[in-house]
Amino acid sequence: MMQQYFKLKADHPDTLVFYRMGDFYELFFGDAEKVTRLLDITLTTRGQTAGQPIPMAGVPFHALENYLGRLIKMGESVAICEQVGEIGVGKGPVERKVVRVVTPGTLTDSELLSDKSEAILVALHTAGRQRVGLAWMAVTQGRIHMAECAADDLGAWLSRIAPSEVIYSAGVTERFEQALFAVKHSGSISCPLSPRPDWQFDSGLGERKLLELLGAASLKAWEAEGLPLAHGASAALLSYAEHTQGRNLTHIHAIQVQRDDELIALPLATRRNLELVKTLRGEDSPTLFSLLDSCMTGMGSRLLKTWLLEPERNRKAAMQRLEAIGVLRGTGAGMPPWQALRAELKGVSDVERITARIALRQVRPRELVGLSKTLEKAKLLAQSGQAPSAYLTQIFSDLMPPEGCAELLARAIHEEPAALVRDGGVIATGFDAELDELRAIQNNCDEFLLELEAKEKLLTGIPNLRVQFNKVHGFYIEVTNSYKDAVPERFRRRQTLKNAERYITPELKAFEDKALSAQERALQREKFLFEQLLDQLQPHVPQLTRVAQAIAALDVLCTLAERSLTLNWAEPQFVSQPCIEIEGGRHPVVEARMAETSSGSFIANHTRMNLNTRMQIITGPNMGGKSTYMRQVALIVLLASMGSYVPASACCLGPIDAIHTRIGAADDLANAQSTFMMEMTEAAQILHSATPHSLVLMDEIGRGTSTFDGLALASGIASQLHDKTKAFTLFATHYFELTELPAKAKAAVNVHVSAAESGSDIVFLHEIQAGPASRSYGIQVAKLAGMPAGVLNHARHALEALESQAGENELQVNLFDAPELVDASAALSPLDQAMADVNPDALSPREALEVLYQLKKLSTSAA
Repeated sequence: MMQQYFKLKADHPDTLVFYRMGDFYELFFGDAEKVTRLLDITLTTRGQTAGQPIPMAGVPFHALENYLGRLIKMGESVAICEQVGEIGVGKGPVERKVVRVVTPGTLTDSELLSDKSEAILVALHTAGRQRVGLAWMAVTQGRIHMAECAADDLGAWLSRIAPSEVIYSAGVTERFEQALFAVKHSGSISCPLSPRPDWQFDSGLGERKLLELLGAASLKAWEAEGLPLAHGASAALLSYAEHTQGRNLTHIHAIQVQRDDELIALPLATRRNLELVKTLRGEDSPTLFSLLDSCMTGMGSRLLKTWLLEPERNRKAAMQRLEAIGVLRGTGAGMPPWQALRAELKGVSDVERITARIALRQVRPRELVGLSKTLEKAKLLAQSGQAPSAYLTQIFSDLMPPEGCAELLARAIHEEPAALVRDGGVIATGFDAELDELRAIQNNCDEFLLELEAKEKLLTGIPNLRVQFNKVHGFYIEVTNSYKDAVPERFRRRQTLKNAERYITPELKAFEDKALSAQERALQREKFLFEQLLDQLQPHVPQLTRVAQAIAALDVLCTLAERSLTLNWAEPQFVSQPCIEIEGGRHPVVEARMAETSSGSFIANHTRMNLNTRMQIITGPNMGGKSTYMRQVALIVLLASMGSYVPASACCLGPIDAIHTRIGAADDLANAQSTFMMEMTEAAQILHSATPHSLVLMDEIGRGTSTFDGLALASGIASQLHDKTKAFTLFATHYFELTELPAKAKAAVNVHVSAAESGSDIVFLHEIQAGPASRSYGIQVAKLAGMPAGVLNHARHALEALESQAGENELQVNLFDAPELVDASAALSPLDQAMADVNPDALSPREALEVLYQLKKLSTSAA
C-alpha cells in the first residue's frame, strides 16, 4: 500500500495528498506532520520504513469539506485520492487514483465558495522586463480574461483582479520573481504564488487551446490576436486548471481581452479608502457593496461586485443599465416591474456554478433538482418579459432555457434525492424500467419477510421466531434459547448470541442472494444513468451559461431599481465636456447608517467642478465633514459610471478615466514604509498617473512630517495638480497658507465646512460653503474626544500666545510665489531673482523654506 502511496505522492510533491482508506482520508510523513500543525489534529504512526515509524494523520471522509475549507484559507492545495477499484478483486491493495486537486484558485465546491465572490486563478507570462501577459478566470464561470501590460503596472492589475492564486513560469528572471513577491508583500494581493514548468507557457499552445475551446479558426472575433504573452499565460492557465479538475474545461465558451484604457482606474488605495467592498478595519459591512447588495441570487451579488469594481470608461454599458433601471422602476400605479421580477427570482438556484459543475461532471443530484425548478421559472420569465429597453429585451431572450432540458431533469431526478449518487435514491421512479425492476425486488423484502416469518412460526410452533436483516450478517431467523430444541434440521446456524441463535434456511438464502444482488445492481444502474444524464446535458452547457448570465443581470438591475427608490437616488446624466456637477449630494453609506441609528438627517451638499473650477481647497475643523464630502463625490462618480442611480437630487458627469485617493494615515513597517513614506508614495503615484479626466482626492497631505516640510510639499503637490495635471481635485487641508492658491490659480476655489462656536463648545454644521475657514477648532474637537481639562486649558493659553506672536511678526509669505512653483518663462521680480539664485539642490526642503522666509523678512526690513 505504501508503494502505491509513494507513486501518487511523487506526482504531487508540493500538494497535500488525502489518501482514502475506508472511512478516513489519511496523510503520511511530512504531509501528516504539516496537517497536524495546521488543523490541530492527532499525529499517529502506522508501520515502519527504514526502521522508523511512519507518521500518519487522518480526517473522517464525511467531514472532508470542513477540513478542506480550513486548509484552502491557509493557502494550501490538496490532492484527493479515492478508491476506484473494487475491494477484494485481485491481489494487493485496492486501486486508487487522484480524482481532483483542490487549490485556492480552482475551487468549484459550493461548500468551499462564498455566494458573493469567486475563486480567481491568474497566470503570468513574461519574455523580458518590459511587458507581462496575464490570463485569469474563475473555473465556475465560462470565460477567460486576457491582458498585456507594462511590468511596472502589474501590481495595479493584480490588485484589481484580486486573485486567489497566481501561477508563473519557473523560468522567469530572479528580478521579475522578486518584483512579484514585492507586489504581494505590499498588500496588493494576498494569495499563494506558485511556479510552474516553463514549457507550459507556450504561446502557440495557448492559441491552439483557445481556438479548440471556442471552436473557431481565428481569435479575431474576440480581438485577441497579436497577444503572444497573454496566449502563453492562457496555455499555463488552462493546463493547470485541467490538471486540478482532472478533465478538459468544456464549459469555457468566451474570452475577453481587457486593455489599459477600457476601465476606470480604481487603485488599491481608492478601493480601500472609499470602503467599496471592505471597511478600513477589513470587515464586510458597512460598505458601498453591502449597501447596494440586496440581490436575490449569488450570481447577482457577484455580478454587482464586478460592475462596481470594473466600471467602463465608455458610457454605453452604463447608459443601457440606467435605461433598464428606469423601466424597472415603473411609472404607473400597481406593483412596479422590479418588485414582481424579484418575487420570481427568490429561491433561484446558482445556475452559473451548477452549469460549470455539470461540465466538470462534479454536480450533485440536489443541485440538478434546483436547476430544473430554476429553468421552469426562467422559461416563464422569458415568455412574460416585455420591455421598451433593448438591453432588457436581450436579457429576457437569453432567459429561455434549452429545449427539453428542464423536462429531462424533472423526469430523471427524484424530487428529494440523496445527497450523493453513491447513496442511491437519486434517479426518479419511472425513468428506467430496469432500475424500477431492481428496486421492486428490494421493496418487496418487507412483505416477503413478514410472510416467511408467519409461515415459519406456523411450521415450527415457535411463537417468538423473528425474520430480520442487518448490513453485517444479512438476512437471518432469530430464535431464543428457550425454543432452541424446537428448531428443525433445515435451519443452519449463522450466529450465536447470549440469549438466542440466528439461523439461515435455503429459501431465505436464495432470497438474500437475489435481494442483495438487486441492491448492488440498482446502485450500479443509478450511477450509470446519472453519468448518462450528464452526457445528455453537455450540449446544453453554453445555453445554460447564457441563462445564468441573464438571471444575474436581471437580478442586479432589479436590485439597483429597488435601491434607487428605497434610498431616494436620482438618475445621473452624461455629457461630453469635462465636469462634475452634483446637486444635493450625499454619502450613501453614512446616510444609511444615520437612518438605521436615528441619529439625524444627512446634510446634502452641492459640488460644481468644470473647466473653470477644477480644484477645491477644502478647509474646516476636524470632524466637520471634509473627508465625508470628498468621499461622497467619489462614490457618486463611481455609481454613475457603473450605471446606477446616485445619492443626489441631480448629477451631470463628464468623462472620467480614474479615481485616485490619498486619505488617512497608515504605515507598512514590515516593508520599511513609515506613515509619511506611505503618504508620499501614494501621492507620487497619483501625480504620475492622473490625467485631466481623473478625479483626485487629497486629504491632509503633508501632515506626516514637520510643519515647514509638510507645508512646502503640500503647496507643491497642489500646484502640480492644478497647473500640470489639471485633474479634478478635492484638496482638504489644515494648512491655511494653501488657501492663497486660488488667488494665483484661476481654476481653484476655496470652500470650507461650516461650524458654529458657542463659548468653548462647537457645533458641526456639515455644510460646504464658499471661501476659506477662519480656524480649525482643534481644541474644541479635543474636548469632544474627552481630553482632560488641564490639557485643554494649557492648550488654550498656548494657542493664544502663538496667535499673538504670529500677529506681531507675520511674514506674509506666499508659498505659491516660490521659484520652483512659478513658470520659468515668467518675468521675475528682483526679490524673486534673488530667491532663484539659491541652489535648492544643496538644501533640504525645510532649509529651503527657511531661506524663503528669511529672504521675505529681509525684503520687508529693507522696505
